[in-house]
Amino acid sequence: MNIPKNLKYTEDHEWIRVEGKEAFVGVTDFAQGELGDVVFIEIETAGESLGKGEAFGTIEAVKTVSDLFMPVSGKVEEVNPELENNPEIVNKDPYGKGWMIKITPSDLSELDSLLSPEEYEALLNK
Repeated sequence: MNIPKNLKYTEDHEWIRVEGKEAFVGVTDFAQGELGDVVFIEIETAGESLGKGEAFGTIEAVKTVSDLFMPVSGKVEEVNPELENNPEIVNKDPYGKGWMIKITPSDLSELDSLLSPEEYEALLNK
């Protein structure tokens, strides 16, 4: 399983990658594997400011529908436009082209409460 070292993780299997004043958010390789084939992603929170842990959308797979949660508080600046017609890219490239939202974090200190790659790996191995 792929757990990139340059990301932070949540116990709900989201990842966040901070680049300057913005951050990209998506679901982990583990999450997409558990969900199975992703068929639809609904994110209608563009332009909204959401708190850490709040749902920013849903992901639908053949097996189930799951909420997607904000790893940190912030404003949803952009939804990945590729997801509308190609939701399966989340299965193929969850850490790259399969990112879900771009946000402006409102409190970078919240990153400190997220899991390191090692902590996330330990969570998966419980």
